[in-house]
Amino acid sequence: MAKYTGPSCRLCRRQNMELFLKGERCYTDKCAIKRRNYAPGQHGQGRAKVTDYGVQLREKQKVRRIYGILEKQFRGYFAEADRMKGVTGENLLSLLERRMDNIVYRLGFASSRAEARQLVKHGHFTLNGRKATIPSMLVRPGDVVELREKSRKIVAINESLEGVVRRGVPQWLELQKDAYRGSIKALPVREDITMPIQEQLIVELYSK
Repeated sequence: MAKYTGPSCRLCRRQNMELFLKGERCYTDKCAIKRRNYAPGQHGQGRAKVTDYGVQLREKQKVRRIYGILEKQFRGYFAEADRMKGVTGENLLSLLERRMDNIVYRLGFASSRAEARQLVKHGHFTLNGRKATIPSMLVRPGDVVELREKSRKIVAINESLEGVVRRGVPQWLELQKDAYRGSIKALPVREDITMPIQEQLIVELYSK
């Protein structure tokens, strides 16, 4: 699966907000937003007029970048959310939250979604006792995600677990830190997603 390989901090500056793409670095003074709080590029400090379409596009790009998804896959998630019962925008966010790499990040095993994606692809986790290597696979209530025995001495994972208190674990997830295990208690709802996202703008963009 293709992925973005460019500079992550540039994406945060483009969105003019912290997307927490670099893990612990985002909580320090090295964060690009704290150092250069303007858009990247030659005209980054200029005043550009933003149209309604531009606002909608920027919101869609923000959500894509938060979850580390390229356009084709994101459109697939939107199409699936549109077929589901309920509010399309909320369905979309729920699907993105249920991704395996996001679960690993939310439980605190990784300091960023990019790191979580790599850990999953390298086979460090099991889902319901079976090895899971697909970052995009969706979890369901009752599923159990566990760090494999041979991976429990990895320094980066243990350091990330120590910092989970600062980020917090969503209410729809349960972490058993000492057992290196997490479970999905329920499907995520809109109130569980604290990032400043206006999903209705994305629905309006794709509905044109």
